[in-house]
Amino acid sequence: MEAAGLGLFMISACLCVLLVEHPDGFLRRTADDALTRRALVGIAMGLTAIALIYSPMGKRSGAHLNPAVTLTFWRLGKVAGWDAVFYIAAQFAGGVVGVALCAALLPTGLMDHPSVNFVVTTPGSAGVAIALLAEALIAFGMMSTVLMVSNRPAINRYTGLLAGALLAFYITVEAPFSGMSMNPARTLGSALVAGHYDALWLYFVAPLAGMLTAAEVYARCRGHSAILCCKLHHNNDQPCLFVCRYPH
Repeated sequence: MEAAGLGLFMISACLCVLLVEHPDGFLRRTADDALTRRALVGIAMGLTAIALIYSPMGKRSGAHLNPAVTLTFWRLGKVAGWDAVFYIAAQFAGGVVGVALCAALLPTGLMDHPSVNFVVTTPGSAGVAIALLAEALIAFGMMSTVLMVSNRPAINRYTGLLAGALLAFYITVEAPFSGMSMNPARTLGSALVAGHYDALWLYFVAPLAGMLTAAEVYARCRGHSAILCCKLHHNNDQPCLFVCRYPH
């Protein structure tokens, strides 16, 4: 399920960037400035994430589209070891397959155009250090938000909406610094298909560091007992697959 989820997410990313950034893209002709184009992509990707989180697949699997999320919840004791291994393998596979399908099925010259470049994430003009810091900060913010909302039964159902809105905001304002990945599987999928590995390591280190730090801060402030589960949307009729303390 996680492979399909991230695969669909990457297909959506490729198509959105094509429409907005490629010179022949429909929306490229109507959005002249970079900020507007990033906002359009951000809205589209935020809505994609929301749709996946609230889909029957996302409600059942927990909607982990990111290895850093899964590893963080494993560290918190909410995901069993082998489950984490299979989730992460599926996430990486989905990221690669999603981009590869777009590259194979779309007309030649679209995905490899410099304005699209297989939606590769690379450090911005401010350099690798700033990209590393930016990725860690946005990952910290995302995990903090997920933990604060998903572990409160009264508002758990809004976790996906807030995560999608935050994703849209990050793409709009943070992308110039790091390309806005926050997800090792998302970055590796594009990198493998494009053969472009510029500063690949930082997209593994920074998201995990940011999310683990957020989890540590939350656990120290609220206590481990306050971490009920790791489903992004728990208030549904699907069975829980995790180490769960959520009231049923």
